[in-house]
Amino acid sequence: SHLEEKTQWEHPKSGKRKRVAGGLPYGWEQETDENGQVYFVDHINKRTTYLDPRLAFTVEDNPVKPTTRQKYDGNSTAMEILQGRDLSGKVVIITGANSGIGFETAKSLALHGAYVILACRNTSRGNDAVQRILAEWHKAKVEAMTLDLASLQSVQHFAEAFKSKNVPLHILICNAAVFGAPWCLTEDDLESTFQVNHLGHFYLVQLLEDILRRSSPARVVMVSSESHRFTEIKDSSGKLDFNLLSPSKKEYWAMLAYNRSKLCNILFSNELNRRLSPHGVTSNSVHPGNMIYSSIHRNWWVYTLLFTLARPFTKSM
Repeated sequence: SHLEEKTQWEHPKSGKRKRVAGGLPYGWEQETDENGQVYFVDHINKRTTYLDPRLAFTVEDNPVKPTTRQKYDGNSTAMEILQGRDLSGKVVIITGANSGIGFETAKSLALHGAYVILACRNTSRGNDAVQRILAEWHKAKVEAMTLDLASLQSVQHFAEAFKSKNVPLHILICNAAVFGAPWCLTEDDLESTFQVNHLGHFYLVQLLEDILRRSSPARVVMVSSESHRFTEIKDSSGKLDFNLLSPSKKEYWAMLAYNRSKLCNILFSNELNRRLSPHGVTSNSVHPGNMIYSSIHRNWWVYTLLFTLARPFTKSM
């Protein structure tokens, strides 16, 4: 109301009322000037205002609670979903967090107060990702640590280094993956797609399980894919065929190897949840969306072409 110079929270005709909900948006802080008047600082856009930014996120006093399908859709962003949540004190590990989905996840959680560890194979790129997050909010708590899922020894060293920090672990997001990679064996004599996408994460969770239990409520998130539906890991008699998991070069097809690793992610996540949920640790697998344009298609130009053609019709970073 410009006449009374105050905010009117009740609609004069419908009688509906609104109120401010949740905390300040990320990057904003509340300060008090020398006259005792409250003002707000936007650190990201470097501006100051006496207008409460939460006015943009008012809600009705007695709204009909929307279903998840109504509340979030294909256009929702991580920042929108986390709006109003304070993750201060939460410790998060995200594998493959220097680019793509992993980076956006790390940034969103860090900008809401979580202490986020970016577990990356390339330390230099991991540090660059940390600086990009700090450029958005200088108070973000982010750190890069070296983790090469193609080396079980590296996984072990990472787990030991994390444990030496003596901090809890509330969220472990197993995001890193390779797609369309040519056949090669890791230093552990295993096919690389299977080890990087599944076995490395499997081993990491085993090594950190005790910390997750002590930090409950905690959660594990496996980034899988709908493509798990287009494969099989059983032989003709219905038994698990270990030769399909880490095939020889002659029997290797990159797409099938990826699909099998994603199926393993889901089976592992379901069993992990069954075993650990009674101890306060939940596990879920998630499909991030079809052909999202990230760097996952970099191994072959044909995949890059397909992802480029699909880009106008898929969700962007």
